[in-house]
Amino acid sequence: MSYSKGIPVKILIGLFICSLGCYCKVQKAQSSDFTPVFGFTKGIEGPAVDSQGNLYAVNFEEEGTIGIVDTEGNARRFLKLPGKSVGNGIRFDTEGHMYIADYVGHNIYKVEKGSNTPMLWAHNPNMSQPNDLAMAPNGTIYLSDPNWAKGTGRLWKVGADQKIMLLEDNMGTTNGVEVSPNGKFLYVNESVQRTVWRYAINAQNELSNKSLFISFSDFGLDGMRCDAKGNLYITRYDKGTVVIISPQGDILKEVRLLGKKPSNITFGGPNGTTCYVTMADRGCLERFASLHPGAYYDKIH
Repeated sequence: MSYSKGIPVKILIGLFICSLGCYCKVQKAQSSDFTPVFGFTKGIEGPAVDSQGNLYAVNFEEEGTIGIVDTEGNARRFLKLPGKSVGNGIRFDTEGHMYIADYVGHNIYKVEKGSNTPMLWAHNPNMSQPNDLAMAPNGTIYLSDPNWAKGTGRLWKVGADQKIMLLEDNMGTTNGVEVSPNGKFLYVNESVQRTVWRYAINAQNELSNKSLFISFSDFGLDGMRCDAKGNLYITRYDKGTVVIISPQGDILKEVRLLGKKPSNITFGGPNGTTCYVTMADRGCLERFASLHPGAYYDKIH
């Protein structure tokens, strides 16, 4: 019998098999499919839920569309954006109006409650590609604007005057963006740089006190949403997980998904306690139980 540092090889093999079994248990998916695989294109993004519990995401069956999914997971086309426009992020305001970031046309579209006709809300040709958007409790919209070719990004704001204002330039590849439930903090991540920044928001919607909230050594970052307790849910692109971070920057939980490329996340379902995740590699939505209801679920519903 061979030995290594006094431990029999058979015991070492047994320990390895045991640890492998534990690892496999940890890696088991904690989500399930909500819509059929590739019902949406690989450009599926921007999930958002309306006051009736319907779920929306971009690029249903073809690019440039918005799909609507009922509470049973049945999907159909909701609308087609004008011209060559292609949507990315979607958000609802407290009155039930939908806002869509169009990364091709450098637009923000508004779809009024009860309508499926997109109206141009804001436009700025100087943007690289408006990607994700977040909406503060007072209706202010924050936009991420990555330049993937250069590995840079910017952050913009859209106020009630419908004008797009630059807040910060020369950032990394800005992607996920979210406002805390109390409206006091803005979170912005940089996908390639794997960092998440936090800003303070004052009463005039101005940003200050930028600080590093959390960073990662591997895999990308994409969409983000907060739950009602202020915990931040971040999709880990290529890792196939959603990591949940406390307001203090501590990792509370990491949820394993069926796919590897989660692009964005939202809250819905009964009492807002279901997370819906758009999966770029599978063209569908997965779901799992959240720790708490979504941050703005009660305001929209």
